[in-house]
Amino acid sequence: MNNYTCTHCGTVGLMEGFIEDTGQRSPGYARWIEGALERGIFGGAKRMGRPRRQIEAFRCPKCGHLKLFATGEV
Repeated sequence: MNNYTCTHCGTVGLMEGFIEDTGQRSPGYARWIEGALERGIFGGAKRMGRPRRQIEAFRCPKCGHLKLFATGEV
């Protein structure tokens, strides 16, 4: 628990977690990638050369609201 406050209901003390990515060849966790989504020739997202950040997720134990932060580079 921490001192983060839910922006939806005001509860203090959000639960830490993460957003899982189980897609093909995924590392198991989601990342935030800078810039608007652009698709390549085969429909996948273009991401070469773009900064990537880990997503930290916090859940309110009262209402379930999620709060996400893009933190350190991965």
